[in-house]
Amino acid sequence: MPLIPSDIRALRDQGRLQISWGGETREISFVELRGQCECAHCVNEWTGERILDPASIPADITIEKMEQVGSYAIRIHWSDGHNAGLTTWERLREITDPN
Repeated sequence: MPLIPSDIRALRDQGRLQISWGGETREISFVELRGQCECAHCVNEWTGERILDPASIPADITIEKMEQVGSYAIRIHWSDGHNAGLTTWERLREITDPN
């Protein structure tokens, strides 16, 4: 599987992010993806303990904007105002792995 996605789409009407890796396509719900953020606002940098309570994520959360960061990640601007985290291509593959 390629290291860099060939396409990333925010399927806002379905509440899902679709990522294509060459011939393989994976999806993850916005709620689940937002809950996977590993930035310092969402996870304690020292203990690794999750600060973000998944129950606090609005069911109708959506992606307002995405921007590529270098050749390794995206920054997602969420409708709840959060945009501090970077999601690497490696992390996207990991959290969307069907196995």
